[in-house]
Amino acid sequence: MDDDKVVYMEDLEKRKKAYGICGECNEPGTGYWWCQACNAKRFKKNFKNWSSGNKDIDELIQFSQLNAPHRTKYLEWIPYENFQNVTYITRGGFGTIYSAEWPEGCISYWDIDNQEWHRYNNCSVALKNSDFLNEVKSYLQIYSENIVQCYGITQNPNTKDYMMVLQYYTEGNLRDYYLNNDTDYLKIFNLLRIVTGLLNIHIAEKVHKDIHPGNILINMSAHISDLGMCQPVNNEEQTAKKGIYGVLPYIAPEVLRGYQYTKAADIYSFGIIMNEYLSEEIPFSGTPKFLADLIIKCWDSKTENRPTAKELYQVLTKLDKERWNGNCEFNSQLRPYSCLNCLSFNNLPEPVNSSDLSSFQVNSDIVIIVSSVSANPVSECYDCKI
Repeated sequence: MDDDKVVYMEDLEKRKKAYGICGECNEPGTGYWWCQACNAKRFKKNFKNWSSGNKDIDELIQFSQLNAPHRTKYLEWIPYENFQNVTYITRGGFGTIYSAEWPEGCISYWDIDNQEWHRYNNCSVALKNSDFLNEVKSYLQIYSENIVQCYGITQNPNTKDYMMVLQYYTEGNLRDYYLNNDTDYLKIFNLLRIVTGLLNIHIAEKVHKDIHPGNILINMSAHISDLGMCQPVNNEEQTAKKGIYGVLPYIAPEVLRGYQYTKAADIYSFGIIMNEYLSEEIPFSGTPKFLADLIIKCWDSKTENRPTAKELYQVLTKLDKERWNGNCEFNSQLRPYSCLNCLSFNNLPEPVNSSDLSSFQVNSDIVIIVSSVSANPVSECYDCKI
């Protein structure tokens, strides 16, 4: 993120240069095609015309509308009947997600000539049902073009569940994207977009806590999503209350050992993502889900939740019998032995710490060629509570 692109609210000259002059109050804008003071008055006049039926949600939406410095930082109450073609997509660890069409679309700017909001019509949106108030607040508190935009809140009339209305990303998550597209030339660009979003999360003195490819969404470029676990740095009470959640290969080892989640733990997750994206090799690729689940139980941070040797013996004995009996599911998920490459490299240097890499020299006589052994990689992420 370039420092010269940051425009501080108190610097009127920079605001004027960056955003121009409001056509109504003649003051510098606070965002592109946006004047916070004028739009706050418009939003306030409309408060009497809507209600979510929940005092806390009403206050959150109203607060966002009165204080939005630009068009990505306000929320709307959106009646459920305004959506079309609501379709179930998936259920994750923290909520159920649907796709939908929103014909009216989100607000872009105030049309002074016609005295009405100009909207981006026919928006594709995602509806997320979750314990979402903390997540919505995080979307409002973090400014970044590389974070998924939250348009507002709605309520399912059948279940009475409140739902976030989020921007929908047509190209799916990062793993879907790299498995289905030949876009090597965009890899550094997308990694930059991801780390820019992460930087802005950290600037807001928060940690994401759940960075993995399933939470990186693509629509022309990469955006970080799912701020449900996002919390302030050094929030020990919240950490103790919620335990450890996440997708196992991306969780920093110190977190698994029970230490507090820090910005550095987010960086560990990013490092795993970066390696996966550049190499197009999935962490733990080739490990069937039922065995990964067993591994996860063995690593449980609570010793009483780990299986005993007897329990492991019983489970593995059962699996071994199924394998010999030709269990199709088992054999299809485990790569046959003949497909495994036995990698043996001679004369390799000893492992070094990252701080020593500046003096590390590669032996020019050593040529290493590693071919993929993941003909049928396990593509799903393992959401877990440890």
